[in-house]
Amino acid sequence: MLTKEFLVRSLKAEISDKIKEGYEIKNFLKELESEKELDFNKIFAYAEKVENSKISSSWPYREPDGYLEILKECSCDMNLEPIGIISEEEINQKVESGFLASVCGCILGKPLEEAPFGTLWDIKKAAIEVGEWPIKGYFSEDFLLAWGRRNVSWKETTRGNISFVAPDDDITYSICGMLLLEKYGVNFTYENITQLWIENLPIYTCWGPERAILIKAGLASIFPDVKTNIESFANSFNGGKELCGGLIRVDAYGYACPGNPMLAAKLAYKDVSLTHRKTGLYSGMFVAAAIAVAFVAKSWNEIFETALKYIPQKSRFFFQMSEALELVKESDSFENGYKAIHERFIEYSAGQIVQEIGEIMNTLKYSKSAEEGIALQVAQGNDTDSFACTCGSILGAYFGNSISSEWVEPFNDTLHTTMGSFYENKLSTVAKRMQKLHLLIKR
Repeated sequence: MLTKEFLVRSLKAEISDKIKEGYEIKNFLKELESEKELDFNKIFAYAEKVENSKISSSWPYREPDGYLEILKECSCDMNLEPIGIISEEEINQKVESGFLASVCGCILGKPLEEAPFGTLWDIKKAAIEVGEWPIKGYFSEDFLLAWGRRNVSWKETTRGNISFVAPDDDITYSICGMLLLEKYGVNFTYENITQLWIENLPIYTCWGPERAILIKAGLASIFPDVKTNIESFANSFNGGKELCGGLIRVDAYGYACPGNPMLAAKLAYKDVSLTHRKTGLYSGMFVAAAIAVAFVAKSWNEIFETALKYIPQKSRFFFQMSEALELVKESDSFENGYKAIHERFIEYSAGQIVQEIGEIMNTLKYSKSAEEGIALQVAQGNDTDSFACTCGSILGAYFGNSISSEWVEPFNDTLHTTMGSFYENKLSTVAKRMQKLHLLIKR
């Protein structure tokens, strides 16, 4: 039973998001907090006011949520067609490399995903103390002892303890994207996504908007004959719509569109817009486009310069990512690049996208291989597993080299998930399915 307290707290989170997004809504929060007694009717009346609130006339950004409106705000010189030609052999190699690098990066970062989230400086300090700097493989338990904290997954994600790919939401969402494309191609819908989720995702393995929308989809499934507007699910009682949950769901769309950032961004929109808005939405489109571009890019910066064309050019996210790219370009070392990004965007901590995508740019500039790259990404801290997973997809698609055996062999070709109706447990088989996704896409 949803209580009044639950709904009010959810509504307050929604209002906090809207204030950051430039809506004229501060008075709503004051009104809500001054109410001495709230019944359900009043709460839902407030929710309707919040949903229908307007952007301030003084807000300097243009940040639409509809796809056609977003397209109008993208760069006028973005390519609508594929931007490069790549052979079938290269696609297979780079998809496999991207997928395996994302998995290895996720597992490398997983035992470090624990508050207070790390910085480069304290991760480096602990690694030097136990002789594990620079990072060249999975962390030992000695490192975690020196670091002073650990994720509950450490027993299955540290050196000597790994015998399979441990369950993780980042990898699960890549598989979800794969399943949607395998079954529906480019024509998947919100209904398809929510059905897949309620069949496969335990509620406690989802966070933020994903959990909120999964709950709503589950409630709607109780009476399937009652008409439900899934398109409105994200609009109310859904805090955190600018967090990273959307961008971690788009890897498969990048794999499916090698050299085709336009289609990759469109597929990402179709998925991420179910749950996220504005920065949370644009970042998913940006990451999918970046993975697609990485297949054909000639330089690290080309990946991000091109991907930036596929998001609204007058959005906060565009200006932040453009600045981050310039900071990394101007840096003279990996550590100075990190320092510039970390200090400029320090308010955006783990899961808040902006600092961490800047760190991905820093990783790409200073990496010479996908293996080195996932280690550099994790070293920068914050949400270590999620962004190393995302970064791994870009690195693998860019470098295209096979991931070395010392990273992959500990998994024993075994993949564990928490999904309810996905039964494939061979990592190599899932990689092969990822390789075939581009064949399902009509260019």
